[in-house]
Amino acid sequence: MGDREIDQQLVERAQQGDKHAFELLVAKYQRKLGRMLSRFIRDQAEIEDVTQEAFIKAYRALPSFRGESAFYTWLYRIGINTAKNYLVALGRRAPTSTEIISEDAEGYEEGELLRDNSTPETELMTKQIAMTVNAAMDSLPEELRTAITLREIDGMSYEDIANIMNCPIGTVRSRIFRARETIAERLRPLLGTSKDKRW
Repeated sequence: MGDREIDQQLVERAQQGDKHAFELLVAKYQRKLGRMLSRFIRDQAEIEDVTQEAFIKAYRALPSFRGESAFYTWLYRIGINTAKNYLVALGRRAPTSTEIISEDAEGYEEGELLRDNSTPETELMTKQIAMTVNAAMDSLPEELRTAITLREIDGMSYEDIANIMNCPIGTVRSRIFRARETIAERLRPLLGTSKDKRW
């Protein structure tokens, strides 16, 4: 039985009033949702508050969940909307900084360049690449940054991203392509690649 089927069984039990089933879903996705929300909100206490609020909203909306998408896709959409509403209420917009720790960087296509940290030169190159990728991500419009983050860092499928972002798959592909092009453009001088090559 796959993850989606297990989640669906837990959801059905929770919909019938089994609080423990929902607690299992919270335990399974709390850290993952918090990590995703940290792309929008920096303060750890705020992340925890928004994560908890997203789960409360999900619990209240559970009777309307029909299983047309995976539970975590539905939950992530609630989480993103909760984070956006939270930031708007504070008069802030989604942050422009997306930190990339080395394990996240491994998910990027240029991750090969970040893996060998054996010399001072490669360590410096790693830092420069990470700073360049961060700067490129900072400059992206929110919808491009969200799409590329969900794809490259969280490893989601195009279909799941389309469900979370509530847009067609073609739009997701376009956003991810444009985000990658922006990042590639910023990395070209650092990597010495020509315009006709992405990396």
